[in-house]
Amino acid sequence: MQVFSYTEGSSKYGADMKEEQGHLSWKTRGKKKLQDCRIFSVYTVHRESAEGVEGTFIQIDAPDWVTVVPVITDDQGRKRFLMVNQYRHGNETITREFPAGVVEHDEPKTQAAYRELLEETGYHAETLIELGSVSPNPAFMNNRVFTYLALDLVQQQEQNLDEFELIDVTAQPVDDVTAQMGDGVYDNGIMMISLMHYLKWAKKI
Repeated sequence: MQVFSYTEGSSKYGADMKEEQGHLSWKTRGKKKLQDCRIFSVYTVHRESAEGVEGTFIQIDAPDWVTVVPVITDDQGRKRFLMVNQYRHGNETITREFPAGVVEHDEPKTQAAYRELLEETGYHAETLIELGSVSPNPAFMNNRVFTYLALDLVQQQEQNLDEFELIDVTAQPVDDVTAQMGDGVYDNGIMMISLMHYLKWAKKI
């Protein structure tokens, strides 16, 4: 089992960005929980801008997520993504996605990636590479989504799904997924983010 971290280039994020653009920042003056919603909590946050303007905003406190991009090679030598089809209760449709899920409390993110891949597909990755992370919606959410590339896959077990999960596993050609992402069953924006991370790693963009 091997775990790697892949990064390329640099971005002005964090301390440098805050120092250069401090006039855009807001200071937190208060925070109040409104409701626990099982998979996230809702807060109101009272903040003050650098110019003294005050306002109250909604913040969704959610756990981090992991998305796993599993790559296999078929009998003809073509690269394929191991993906899952499932019903999504938010948009009430069936979508095709990479295996993904929530990072449990105090769970290492790499362990969450291994676990989600195994539970949803029955496959274990001998090689796992962290491709990157982003904030899925910084407008009102405070979590991050981490993308991992899974290679050297070995089928270890049958699916081990949660009570309300109904998932079919499918192997789709990489080129087909890349061409169709954003259309039809490829309707999950987080999957587009993870595909971008993969294409950067593969030097295709």
